[in-house]
Order: sequence, then C-alpha cells, then structure tokens
Amino acid sequence: MLSRTGIYTCRALVVLASLPEGQYLGAAEIAQKIGAPKNYLGKLLKVLTDQGLLQSQKGKGGGVRLARPAPQISLWEAMEPFEKVSRWEGCFLGHPLCSDSTGCPVHPRWKKVRDAYLEFLKETTIAELLAATRIMPQEMPPSGIQEPPAQEHSPSGVEESPP
Repeated sequence: MLSRTGIYTCRALVVLASLPEGQYLGAAEIAQKIGAPKNYLGKLLKVLTDQGLLQSQKGKGGGVRLARPAPQISLWEAMEPFEKVSRWEGCFLGHPLCSDSTGCPVHPRWKKVRDAYLEFLKETTIAELLAATRIMPQEMPPSGIQEPPAQEHSPSGVEESPP
C-alpha cells in the first residue's frame, strides 16, 4: 500500500532511529544502507527536514538526524508529505457528499479498510519499525524481498541438516 517513496522514507527513518543520540548521517550513507538512489533520497530527506521530522547539519560530521525521539514520530507524519494519506478520509469514488448517512455503493466497505489503515499509520511509530528490524536482516535489497539462504551441499551431494 506504500509507494517506493514511502518505503524509502520508512527505511531512512529507521536507519536514523538506530543512530546514537546526537549523531548525524549523510544521505549517501543512508541511501547505501537502504538501497535507494542517493539523489532521490536526498530530496526525500529535504522534505522531511522541511516538515520538522529531521534536523540537518552541514559540514564535516553533518547530515540528518531525527528531530524528535522515534517513539514520537508516527508513520502518518512520515507518509503524509509523500503519500497524502489525509486525502483518504474522503470517498473512495471521489463523491463530495459521500458520508455515513449518504454513502456511495462502496462506502461501508471502503470506510472499514480506510479507517483501519489510517489508524495503523497514526498509531505505529518509527520506534516500532526499528524494533521490528532488529529481528530482521540488516541489509535489505531495494525490493524488500529477501533472498533465501544458499543451500550448503556436502561433498557427497547429500543435503546435510544444520547443526
């Protein structure tokens, strides 16, 4: 449900949340860690800085860092500048007068999905994403798809079970 921009944004914020307090990280280093194009990520980080989610510092040892602690930054705040999730509060079909009392044909089903998704974005924090990544592999390919581990083959060609 997130665009590639949204995914890069989440990944970048998780990387920044993992930094020691007060440390900055440059766009090139973040881009390398998350598999994003450096120039594109730089633009995303600029938007997040303009929105007050990041602080930036120029010069040696500079870069960006979270402006607030990760538990205080919701996915809603991170996604809104790019995904415009606030527009999802309207009608699925774009009818201006659609509401609970005068809903369009899909209003009841859309309302359930929309409300659950928006609640998830508002209640999930960057700290929660960071906690989840600590149980996942550190370097993820840009697609987010993990390659299965290579099978080790014994010299006899018979598969051995791991110890």
